[in-house]
Amino acid sequence: MAATDAGNAATPHRPVRRGDKVSEAIARDIVRRIGAEGMAPGTQLPPEAKMLEEYRVGRGSLREALRILEVHGLISIKPGPRGGPTVDQVHTRNFGRMASLYFQMEGMTFRELLEARSIMEPMLARAAAERHEPGLADELARFDGVVRGEDEYLRLAGDFHELVAVLSGNRILALFGQSLADVLRDRLHDALFPKSRRREILGVHSDIGRAIVAGDGDLAERLMRAHMEDYVAQVKRRHPGLVQEVVDWR
Repeated sequence: MAATDAGNAATPHRPVRRGDKVSEAIARDIVRRIGAEGMAPGTQLPPEAKMLEEYRVGRGSLREALRILEVHGLISIKPGPRGGPTVDQVHTRNFGRMASLYFQMEGMTFRELLEARSIMEPMLARAAAERHEPGLADELARFDGVVRGEDEYLRLAGDFHELVAVLSGNRILALFGQSLADVLRDRLHDALFPKSRRREILGVHSDIGRAIVAGDGDLAERLMRAHMEDYVAQVKRRHPGLVQEVVDWR
């Protein structure tokens, strides 16, 4: 499983592809190992000395590989004698943050981001209903309670959309859909809908949830589409200049 700085030699297990940097090959192999060995978040990777011995590379290449993974939110590196690289939880926010770099470089606007989310959310709702996983009623029941305070409202609203994405059963669609929501949430910060509409919005979530529980894909998709149209209209009302802005990396 070794790679060398001299000539980019590689192990028979995971060869370095032509044109690859050694650091990228190491980073790719570390990710493979995390998945193959089922390393849970919080698992510590081998110490630097051991990894240098395994990969037979210079310290600079190894540290660059770890930095690549750290920047993408896949590991964290803790300083100190008991520190070192640790596996992180895969989070949609990190994926969204990485994607926003590309959005900014290509001059993509928040209007396009809102359009993308308006397309994906109804798809996820339909997929969740058609998948009709057992125990849906219990999963969605917690969104029918009384909400006290803005923080709880924001948490429940975000959790609802995240749950619908997960229930779709397609982890790639869920990752993309939630990462778009995270980019928008980080930019908008506070509650978008006024307090006077809070009960109404939570009621809409409950209606979508019931359609999903009933396995009614048409209704779940239609309700979610109307909800997202309302959401986009509210963004334009509260932040009229935002839709023309380029999505920036934060």
